[in-house]
Amino acid sequence: MPSSPTATRPRCASAATAFRVQDAFPEVYHVPKIAGQQPAYLINALKAYRSGDRSHPSMRGIAASLSDQDMADLAAYYGVPAK
Repeated sequence: MPSSPTATRPRCASAATAFRVQDAFPEVYHVPKIAGQQPAYLINALKAYRSGDRSHPSMRGIAASLSDQDMADLAAYYGVPAK
């Protein structure tokens, strides 16, 4: 679910299905539910998953396939703008 109804879906969004906001998503798919966070937090979290500083096998696999620009695009699309 994008933070803005006019946001363009990033080309890498299909690879980052862990961002989907669904009530049962963390329980069913066993991945952290990080959609709806601040964009800077999302970028830092994805970089930490990619580097291994943050541990989660599925998220590490997803983050490993993302460039820094992909992470920024996903954070802008799925993140909540600062108030």
